[in-house]
Amino acid sequence: MPSTIIEAKNLSVKYGEIEALSKVSFKIDSGDYVGIVGPNGSGKSTLIKSILGLIPFEGEILFHGESLSEFMLKKNVGYLPQKMSFIDQRFPATAIEIVVSGLYCQKKFPKRITGDDYSSAKKIMQTLAISDLATRSIGKLSGGQQQRILLARALIVSPQILILDEPTVALDPQSRETFSLTVQKLNRELGVTVLLVSHDAGSMGKYASKLLYLDGKIIFYGTFEDFCKSPQMTNYFGDNQHIICHRH
Repeated sequence: MPSTIIEAKNLSVKYGEIEALSKVSFKIDSGDYVGIVGPNGSGKSTLIKSILGLIPFEGEILFHGESLSEFMLKKNVGYLPQKMSFIDQRFPATAIEIVVSGLYCQKKFPKRITGDDYSSAKKIMQTLAISDLATRSIGKLSGGQQQRILLARALIVSPQILILDEPTVALDPQSRETFSLTVQKLNRELGVTVLLVSHDAGSMGKYASKLLYLDGKIIFYGTFEDFCKSPQMTNYFGDNQHIICHRH
């Protein structure tokens, strides 16, 4: 039986007088792939920032029953934010150097990269089928290639949980599909628990095992199949439910 890896209890977040999230409660099991979707301003990124401990919140978030701070100290979370752009093509780092830099957070002073660290980076890049990019300048890679390099950087710490905040929003359709299939492989074959924020609810039916639909509160949390069969969701979304369910 899978164990609960994340549990949120009555999670609420306010920005001044505006309540971004209201009494959000859910459980995520080890090995889940949860697609977090909802309209603009629905609280998706706020939820991710709360889980990462980046903003204050009311309520409680537990990881394997431990407090957020204790879990994060053990470096159990890999995070890929929204598109990080290396605009300057002269950025002085190769792809493998970017991947290895993900280990700096685990190192004590003086923070030195070792041969073993580069070996770990090569293994991760091989898993993601990007070994051929290792010596290329990060600034000269395509957007899709950069995102896969940054994914490798997030994975080099061997996280239990991988959190992705709209990682494909700036990619072309082919790069988006390649990236999404890569994340799905990590989840299904390596058992990495995935939380992925997306503006495209329909695509989640292709990849995620569960759908968490937010709009300041949880509107739906369960499998995509249950979402499409739910009379309550039919009443809530109307024709939009049909559109979402037939896009995957």
